[in-house]
Amino acid sequence: MKIISYNVNGLRAAIAKGFIEWLQHANPDIICLQEIKATEDQIPVDDITKAGYPYQYYYSATKKGYSGVAILSKIKPTAVVPGTGIHHMDFEGRNLRADFEGFSVMSLYLPSGTNIERLDHKFMFMDDFQNYINDLKKEIPNLIICGDYNICHEAIDIHDPVRNKTVSGFLPQERAWLDGFMNSGFVDSFRQFNSEPHQYTWWSYRAGARANNKGWRIDYTLVSDSLKHKLKRAVILADAIHSDHCPILVEIE
Repeated sequence: MKIISYNVNGLRAAIAKGFIEWLQHANPDIICLQEIKATEDQIPVDDITKAGYPYQYYYSATKKGYSGVAILSKIKPTAVVPGTGIHHMDFEGRNLRADFEGFSVMSLYLPSGTNIERLDHKFMFMDDFQNYINDLKKEIPNLIICGDYNICHEAIDIHDPVRNKTVSGFLPQERAWLDGFMNSGFVDSFRQFNSEPHQYTWWSYRAGARANNKGWRIDYTLVSDSLKHKLKRAVILADAIHSDHCPILVEIE
């Protein structure tokens, strides 16, 4: 089972940059998308079907051109659940779950903390999401939560940990939350296979950040402890350039 997660920063823009052709070449069984910034009627679903993904599920934000997540799959899910049931989260289209035989996959897009108001919202979202997952695990123990968490976990995950220590995405409180979330029963699939520095998934569009690899690792595939022994591979696909993020891939037995 090959699963990819990708914040496309606008699905229509990514498609214009060759996303569908890339998807056919990458050939995952399931791909989770974040920040699609579109509604289903604005997306060329027929082209995606022809690319090998007949099962497409979109969960868009109420606000046009903003946020939104999707799951594209070669395999038919047994159930698909948009949202979490928490209103202040769901109207922004930030979580979509697809259940399969023996496991469930989520596409998650955590808010960024661009200002004080949004940072407060982010912390509320994180706390409520933790509670939601705590309850969900009682029903579905095998969870794969793919997405843009908008948080660097450790100093190794950011190009300049000293100067960014007061910036949202690397605040001590955010990192502590992610640490606690992982400790509640999840493993960072990428770090099971790679302990090297300078491994990033997002780069600013400014000042040649990507060319100089001055990035942040804020995209994760977190896997339930119960699935840890089934992990076969996890890599960052930094050569894919349809967005300011790049895709991440995990293979599970």
